[in-house]
Amino acid sequence: MERVLILCTGNSARSQMAEGLLRHLAGDRFEVRSAGSKPGSVRPEAIAVLKEIGIDISGNRSKHVDEFSGESFDYVLTVCDNAAESCPIYPGHANRIHHSFDDPAAVQGPEEVRLGAFRRVRDEIREYLGGFPPAGK
Repeated sequence: MERVLILCTGNSARSQMAEGLLRHLAGDRFEVRSAGSKPGSVRPEAIAVLKEIGIDISGNRSKHVDEFSGESFDYVLTVCDNAAESCPIYPGHANRIHHSFDDPAAVQGPEEVRLGAFRRVRDEIREYLGGFPPAGK
């Protein structure tokens, strides 16, 4: 089974949604993990918008990238520009792939506005991961 690590700064929204989505989409084809360089806690909006499409990440926790030091991954996906620039290189991984998504956690306003931002990013990540792994990788 190929191993995938998804990185973002806080490991609270984008990388958590990507982890849940890829697990759901890929079934048993990939072992999927996520982490961040400055982990916080999983955003309730991320949990809510994945629950809307039948994916439960309520048991997930934010993890520091150092938890995976010394491990090898077939793919390391970065989902924010900061993670692409600041996260370590993992020896033994064959492919590092970057695609930046807007940070839904940065959206201010009423709950429905924040949830709308999370839904949009969730759907963008789902579309992106629907073609994973990219051809030629």
